[in-house]
Amino acid sequence: MKRLIALFCFISAFSTSAQDIALNTDTTLNYLERHPIYDYTAQLTSVDTIPGYNTKSDKLKLSGTVYLSDGKTPAKDVIVYIEQADEFGNFDLKKHNDKRYVENRGWVLTDANGNYTFYTYIPGGDRRYKMLQQLFVSVKAPNSSEYNIESFLFNDDPLLTKQCRKKINKKGDPSRILTPKKEGALFVAQKDIILAQD
Repeated sequence: MKRLIALFCFISAFSTSAQDIALNTDTTLNYLERHPIYDYTAQLTSVDTIPGYNTKSDKLKLSGTVYLSDGKTPAKDVIVYIEQADEFGNFDLKKHNDKRYVENRGWVLTDANGNYTFYTYIPGGDRRYKMLQQLFVSVKAPNSSEYNIESFLFNDDPLLTKQCRKKINKKGDPSRILTPKKEGALFVAQKDIILAQD
């Protein structure tokens, strides 16, 4: 009986540590210096809603699948983090424990099929500095370091010029330009992500 109890305790401890590994939460990182991808405060799921979503007019449902570097195999347990400007192109900065962060942000953890969904809104572009409408994206796969990927842009952005599109087509990823479709009360866009090779 004692062996059975000991085995149960071992399995419970292992499953807890396996979950931590899947989330890849590294509590040894310095809070002030670490990437904001680690700053979530609740259990992650494959769906998240950006703060202020309910009050925005250009609501956006952004969904996609994250794939391994082969571009075919769905990648599960990948953290996808986004942050963005508000509808006027301003970054609403907050502070927590002396660390500044963007208020309009969210995290998801891809499901077993690599799927994720964000309920957000189409951000504004800062016309004063000629900043495009962008969603800034970072990813963190299990047992890998986090990294930023090219921001997601919007096809209807007046600052996304022909010259800019030409550069993206030549040297970047043209699929980063989202073309949201209006469905009822919100816009819907699809964006798959292919992870970089380790």
